[in-house]
Amino acid sequence: MTTTITARHFQLTDSLKEQVGKILKEVEKFNLNIHNAHIIMDKDKRDFFTIEIVTHIPGKGVVVVKKREKDLYTAIDKAKDKLEKLLRRYHDKITSHHADKVETVLVETEQRESEVVEMDLDIEQPISLEEAVEEYNKRGLYFMVFKDLKGDKRVIYRRKDGKYGLY
Repeated sequence: MTTTITARHFQLTDSLKEQVGKILKEVEKFNLNIHNAHIIMDKDKRDFFTIEIVTHIPGKGVVVVKKREKDLYTAIDKAKDKLEKLLRRYHDKITSHHADKVETVLVETEQRESEVVEMDLDIEQPISLEEAVEEYNKRGLYFMVFKDLKGDKRVIYRRKDGKYGLY
């Protein structure tokens, strides 16, 4: 991993370099194959320190973490915690065991959708609407096709609100 440390408006010390090195070693535990990391530390006019950590991860892209605090070491610790949280989430997403289950379920539903089962319709004799409702409830169907007393084909089904729908 290529590491670049930039200090703006203040002198970079060896202890700061060591602190940043610890951050990057702790981040390597996620095995995300980070290509490079760029750490930018800045001190503004009001003596606030801003630390920005930019990491490039293959497959993910660029992960940027930015923290601003009065104390530089506090800013570094908070930025490290935030970066670890982001990388842990990404690592868990990649290595999740639930991803395999989701793919399996999707394959099973695709197979069910393509399966067509033919059924015979019992619509030779015209029946009244009340008889159709009784038959629909007795059979426990999702919908029922029937001929009404005029000889027209009709469909009865149960709506989400519990009432019957009729085409």
